[in-house]
Amino acid sequence: MSIVVNIYYTGSGGNARKFAEEMEAGGTAGEIRREEGNLRYDYFFPMADPETVLLIDCWKDQEAIDRHHASPMMEKIAKLRVKYDLHMRVERYVSDEVGMPEADRRFVKE
Repeated sequence: MSIVVNIYYTGSGGNARKFAEEMEAGGTAGEIRREEGNLRYDYFFPMADPETVLLIDCWKDQEAIDRHHASPMMEKIAKLRVKYDLHMRVERYVSDEVGMPEADRRFVKE
């Protein structure tokens, strides 16, 4: 099982993108990627909304997320969210252990 957390950061004046850029350039995103249990930590930019950044954050299990939330990393992230006056919308998904059904697989070109 893995847990995927989609976080939509929204601001104004390009602040969401500036936040993501600072997370990357400052090394915080890299530190998170190296945390035990982190499977993915990547930012994306929705084409239809230039004021939003999507973070896809994937963890091995809830214990890994709990360790991350208890780490000093969260204070850094919280300060940057305040700095850039960001608002968040969060979606959370648990992986499908069975995998993709064959009926869906036919639509995927690898």
